[in-house]
This record gives sequence, C-alpha cells and structure tokens, in this order.
Amino acid sequence: MAPKPAAVPQPAATKSITTLAVDVGGTGIKAAALDEKGRMITERQKIKTPRNATPKKVIAIIAELAKMAGAFDRASVGFPGVIKNGVIYTAPNLGKGWKNFPLEAALKKKLKAPVRIANDADVQGLGCVTGHGDELVITLGTGFGSVLFVDGHRIHLELGHHPFREGKTYEDELGNRAFIKKGKKKWNKHLREAIDEMAKTFNYDRLYIGGGNAATINFKLPSNVKVVSNTEGLLGGIKLWQDQAVATK
Repeated sequence: MAPKPAAVPQPAATKSITTLAVDVGGTGIKAAALDEKGRMITERQKIKTPRNATPKKVIAIIAELAKMAGAFDRASVGFPGVIKNGVIYTAPNLGKGWKNFPLEAALKKKLKAPVRIANDADVQGLGCVTGHGDELVITLGTGFGSVLFVDGHRIHLELGHHPFREGKTYEDELGNRAFIKKGKKKWNKHLREAIDEMAKTFNYDRLYIGGGNAATINFKLPSNVKVVSNTEGLLGGIKLWQDQAVATK
C-alpha cells in the first residue's frame, strides 16, 4: 500500500486589522471603526466639540468615542490645523494649548494603540480622490480646509488664510462665521467666485467640496466639481496608513 502524501501545512489565518477613524471638527468630533478595506463596521458616533476645546478636552472625547467603537488595532485622526510629524502647530477653530502640542504621541499613550494624524481636509481627500491628475479638495465647515493631490500624492495647503477678495481671506469669506453673518445668498455668491479663482490658480482636473456647509450650495457646479459626503473624512482614515507622506503637514 502506497504511503499517503504528507499533508501540506496551511498558513495561519491573518487577523483582520481594525482602524478607529476620528474626525475632529469645530462643532463635532466623530468616529467609527473601519475594516481593512475602509468600510464602516460600527455606526458613526458623534460628540459635540466643547467651547475652548483644549487638548485635554479633545483627548477625553476621543477616548470616549474609542470606547463606544469597541476593539481596534490602530487609530487615524483628521484634525483641523497644521500638523507636522504628529505635532499640532495651529488649531484656530478649537481652543488654547495646541501650539507645538504632540497630539499623536498623547493619543498613542491614551488609546494604547498606534496613531497617525493629518489635517482633516487631507484625510477627507484621501477618502475621495481618484489618484489621477490634479485634484483639489476644499472643506467648508467652521473654517476653510484645503489640500492638493497630484497623481495621488498629497500636498497640504493653507489656502484658507490666503487673500481672496477685498483684502479678506478664503476663510473670512467662506468660513461658518461668514455664512452666519452674510447669509446663504451672499455666501454662495462668494463661493462661486472662489471656484472660478481656484480654477485659474490651480488648473485642477477635479475639485471636491466637503464640510458641513457644502450641503447649502444652491447653484449648478461645473462638471469637474463635486460635493462629497462628510463620511469621506472618516473613510480616508484607512488610506492614512497606506499614504507614505504622513510626515508632511
């Protein structure tokens, strides 16, 4: 009787990696758990951003959202400010204490998991761009966020603080304060002007518009301009672990 062939050892099943995706905004902090393909595996949870949102307060809220999401292996955070190597340099729409604050290290210690942080517009862009050509992403929320992608490589911008019209910046004219003060009609007029200006400045192939106030746009957008869901600000969190340019702003 011929001997039976030796059984071929089967590789052990690899554990699926779960990412906690966090989106810090001027009015709310949101989070959800994502699977390895960037699909939500928990409901999106939201906690209102407190007044004078200091590092201590924001970290406490993220820790609470992490408990609500359940087990995870790593975390991605979109943050409304200038960030380099996990350190916050500006957070104009939050509170005091952010200048030179090592948020990535602080969250790694608090959550007991690896953490990556990038500007919130950057993370939203990672969730929606095609990776082909010149793609500009802006976010219309409490402030004005911006990032440019060239064939999928991201270049963080602080376009919000750049002069736009009559000596005022894009954020002055298109941030939430301007929306409340000037009203929907005038805000939309200025947004139309801004889209024309950005098209001349960047000659982009596509422009994506996110943020809470994107829902109030009341005019027909050019064919290469698209409104994207705020959910992209969470789904882009998985791409932050695939993006090699995390050490930039």
